[in-house]
Amino acid sequence: MPASLISRRAVAVPGGRPVTALATVVLCVTLLCAAPPATAAPEGAVPHGAPAETPADRAHRDFLDHGPKAGVMTVAHRGQWRKAPENSIAAIRAGFADGAEIVEVDVRLTRDKVPVLMHDERVDRTTNGTGRVADLTLAQLRGLRLRVGLGGRQAAVTGERVPTLAEAILAARTLGLVNLDRAWQDREAVWRVLQETGTVRNGLFKSRAPVPEVRAFLDGHRDALYMHVVDDANAVSVAEFGTARPPAFEVVFDDVRDKVAAPAFLQELRATGRVWFNTMREGYAARFTDEASLIDPARGWGALITHYRATVIQTDNVEALRSYLTTGVADPVPPGAVRVQGEDYAPGGRGRAYHDIDPGNRGDGPGRPGEDVDICDHDGAVVVCWMRGSEWLTYGVDVPKDGRYTLKARASSPYAPAGTYRLAYDGGPPGRAVPLANTTAHHAFVLQDSRDPRQLARGHHHIRLSLDAGAFQNWNLDYLQLEPVAP
Repeated sequence: MPASLISRRAVAVPGGRPVTALATVVLCVTLLCAAPPATAAPEGAVPHGAPAETPADRAHRDFLDHGPKAGVMTVAHRGQWRKAPENSIAAIRAGFADGAEIVEVDVRLTRDKVPVLMHDERVDRTTNGTGRVADLTLAQLRGLRLRVGLGGRQAAVTGERVPTLAEAILAARTLGLVNLDRAWQDREAVWRVLQETGTVRNGLFKSRAPVPEVRAFLDGHRDALYMHVVDDANAVSVAEFGTARPPAFEVVFDDVRDKVAAPAFLQELRATGRVWFNTMREGYAARFTDEASLIDPARGWGALITHYRATVIQTDNVEALRSYLTTGVADPVPPGAVRVQGEDYAPGGRGRAYHDIDPGNRGDGPGRPGEDVDICDHDGAVVVCWMRGSEWLTYGVDVPKDGRYTLKARASSPYAPAGTYRLAYDGGPPGRAVPLANTTAHHAFVLQDSRDPRQLARGHHHIRLSLDAGAFQNWNLDYLQLEPVAP
């Protein structure tokens, strides 16, 4: 892949141009005095008194750059919700800290017409309260607390509050751009916030509104940053902009045969602006998803960059995308570790390789013909699903050298508790019960340590993962990873 496509961003321009002092001719009373020698500011120096360039300045400049060497920009979907509640101030800061140039947030108005961050129409999923945002005052929202990650009624409550848009955009003022999702219908209220906070350059409006409506807004808000959303239903809107196109188009397609996924169409967009794709779930960019990218970037991010002209990618896996753009590897296996996919359990069939209490494959994924292990496809992640008590799976692993190892499971579940499992090595007795944590969604996978280390010799081993019969079980297994324990 060309280096220009995988660079983190375009090369930064210094904060000010080199300044050369012009020789000045001084007319003296009796003679022409010599001018002082010309001097130049050091390369990359910021002129005295000029503000230093911030990451937000660079992100703004890069977003407007659609040249052939423009790097791929990263967008953190709802902030870095893997480290803080979605749409929280902490998630915004974490998204930028992990390398995103843009953070996406969702905007809604309270009953007293204050723009706040909230994805859903109701607060039930992401807070410890209930009700519609539009029916609650800001004061009432302030009394609520956000839940971890993507929320859910069984997710833990944190100390984070629902932020106003003003608080969120100020937090991002020097850090990067903010993609203002769901804000178009309340754009005038949002615009007032940007003006009052001095963050017009930070806010990115987006819509699929009719072009005349977009033009009217942009004509009256000259400094507004705007991106247009296109799919097959409104692909003609690109031509309607004429030569006054917005600096980016968000392209949505659920099938590679869609009009907006055609190379000629995307090349036309790329010639005048950035091409933005969302990879969080299937259907935003066909099946080119985050999870598919973690298995093989050529099945996701790599394909979008190489074949679909992507220069902006919105993701739920900020750190992995940053890793891919800078190193070419999305989800590296740690040195000395061994990884085995959940669906790659040992051969041998029922009673030897697995025990599953449900007949057939209950999932929608590529299970083995004639076998009963339930395999699901969660937006590109091929996982063992429909977990039930008393079931078990056996895996073969090749340990690279003698040492002490711990097994980690990349798993997901919106429940608390999600379930428990036990580990048995090479036919030995099962170990202690290992609890699975609530990850706040079935598609939100987290690598969780069993904290049950074992001394293993170099060579081939069998590991049996068995589910406790008496425990609640509702979780998904993506892969197991056997990692060396530091002495």
